[in-house]
Amino acid sequence: MTIINFTKMQGLGNDFIILDYEEYLKTKKTPDELAVKLCDRHFSIGADGLIIVNPNTKQTDIGWIFYNADGTIAQMCGNGIRCFAKYVYSKGLVNKKEFSVETKAGTIIPKILDNGEVRVNMSKPILEPEKIPVNSQNNLNFELKVSDKTFTANAVSMGNPHCIIITDENTKELALKYGREIETHSLFPEKTNVEFIKILSRNEINLDVWERGCAITLACGTGACASVVACILNGLCDKNVKVNLPGGVLTIAWAGSKNDTEYDVFMSGPAEYSFEGSINI
Repeated sequence: MTIINFTKMQGLGNDFIILDYEEYLKTKKTPDELAVKLCDRHFSIGADGLIIVNPNTKQTDIGWIFYNADGTIAQMCGNGIRCFAKYVYSKGLVNKKEFSVETKAGTIIPKILDNGEVRVNMSKPILEPEKIPVNSQNNLNFELKVSDKTFTANAVSMGNPHCIIITDENTKELALKYGREIETHSLFPEKTNVEFIKILSRNEINLDVWERGCAITLACGTGACASVVACILNGLCDKNVKVNLPGGVLTIAWAGSKNDTEYDVFMSGPAEYSFEGSINI
């Protein structure tokens, strides 16, 4: 058996196990194996995802390796990147409050704010159906048929795919009932995260999420970003939006519009330490 050290962090209740690269190497396991083992909530630490610090980057200040709890790799995770940013800064692995991170979704720029929150430049949303990917001619307001219902859906990628459904119904109940079916729907060849949102005003929405590879979670940072982009493109929200999730609040800012989508999305929110420990592998 090998003992490794870990840190547990959470952003709005979306929780993650963080390993330094040296600790990961000690396990002699692949990241997907390790994610499944460590993220098990009954027989191990428990988390929505595993983050491994990757110091071996050339074009960025630092990098990460991210896997969902079921062992699938994820290109990006908004709550995870905030936790990662606070971790590497507080541990002295980077020596500046704004820095670049190598991810599967490209280079992401987080900034540690004076109030303790983390603001992240999440880069530009991806709106071309073939790049999201979604098997639809349009990424906005397409028909999505499930077992006993037809939704009007929108698809946006923030480096990972999202299906956004705007509704007046109970968003939590819809996520529980239809999340898995939509995640694995044939329209989404790489599966998808699923967001059900209710618009409260032009500057505030409620969101419940079914995450690809995780099921129901308390928050999804990329999902909040994708949802605000979809709302703005549909003319339903303004440029700065408060997003209420079961685990707390994120602030999303996007200056884009239907006529000009070439703007980066900015996400701001908390990232907190839960505990540190060690475990036998």
